[in-house]
This record gives sequence, structure tokens and C-alpha cells, in this order.
Amino acid sequence: MSKAIVVFSGGQDSTTCLYWAKKNFDKVEAIAYDYGQRHVAELTAARHIANEAGVHLHIFKLDLMSGISHNSLTDQEMNVDADQPENSPPNTLVEGRNMLFLTYAAVFAKAKGIQDLITGVGQSDYSGYPDCRNVFIVSLNQTLNLSMDYTYRIHTPLMWLDKSEIWQLADELGVFELVRDQTVTCYHGIPGSGCGNCPSCKLRNRGLNKYLNARKNGRIE
Repeated sequence: MSKAIVVFSGGQDSTTCLYWAKKNFDKVEAIAYDYGQRHVAELTAARHIANEAGVHLHIFKLDLMSGISHNSLTDQEMNVDADQPENSPPNTLVEGRNMLFLTYAAVFAKAKGIQDLITGVGQSDYSGYPDCRNVFIVSLNQTLNLSMDYTYRIHTPLMWLDKSEIWQLADELGVFELVRDQTVTCYHGIPGSGCGNCPSCKLRNRGLNKYLNARKNGRIE
């Protein structure tokens, strides 16, 4: 029986990956992290979606991250920057987040005899997050293998997809409405289409409009 663990946040990308995993593996579990993020809405959505998907969700606390990284996702007093300064990462960057998430997921997976890890990172719509790049994932995969003397396979189904293509994948997986209405991608914790103004909402909604226009005009491959 093939088994996989999905690093899950309750957002558009990880929810699409959750259902991609259900299609490609016999048994799927998910891990979410409470790392002091601005809104509990993320974890509420993760619990609800995992339950609807019939996937066992594990939630782990990583309080340390909010104390050592200065960013607008863990510091309630910082405003989320709508405009990214030139040649600077966005202030929503939580340094090392994906590295830590995947590392803890790998430790958990080995204890359960699972080799396949799935994460929703991607670099086609690159937003200044270095730990979303393919070169990082390849490097971390090798590091995890060496550090635990175990063979992991990190899957990144969205790595080369832009946001409109991610919407298309969700549609093909039969979860378009669920992703559109129930996920939390907004940096202000508003489900669905979100606030419409933060960088995450703009990227999500721009991709959605592009996909819907392509579908309407019969341009879907």
C-alpha cells in the first residue's frame, strides 16, 4: 500500500496537493503547523477540509518560529506589505518555514514508515520566497536522506504551474468549488476570495480569472 504525508495549511495550494495525493496514493495523512501565524482561520480551514477529505490531520506547535523571525505573518504589529520593495523579499517571508515544515514532516514520516512527502511549493509564480524553489527542494531531499539514513521522495505537484494552472488542476481533481470557497489563502485570514487586496489574494484571484476566462473561451488544454 502506497502512503504519503501532505504538508497542509488549508490554503489553495496545499488543498489541491491534498486531493492530488488522494488520487495518487492509497493512504494519505496530513500535517499542519501552529507556528504563531496571524489567523487561526488557517487551522480551522485545515481541520474542516481534512475531515471532508477523510484524511487524518496532525497539528504540531512550532512556537519558536514566531519568536526568532521578524515578519508580518507572525508579528501582529506589522502590516502586510501590498507592494514588495525592489530587490527585497516580501515582509510575509517566514525565514526557513518550508525547511522546518518538511524536516519535521520527514521525522514524523520515518517513524510511520512513510517515504513520500508532498508540499505545495512552486516557483512559476515566484514571490520572493527562496524556499519555494526547485533547487531548494532537491537539496533538502538529499539532506533529509543523509541526515536520517532513509530514502524520502519529496513531491511538488505545483512546482512548474502558475496560479491559473493550479486552478485547472483543482478542477480536474473535482474540488474546484471546495478550493474556491473553503480554503484560506488571504494574509488577513478571510476564507474564499479573501480581502482582495493583499499580495496573496491578488495572485490567487488573478489566476482564477485567467483560468475562468480560458475555460469560458475553450482554451483549456
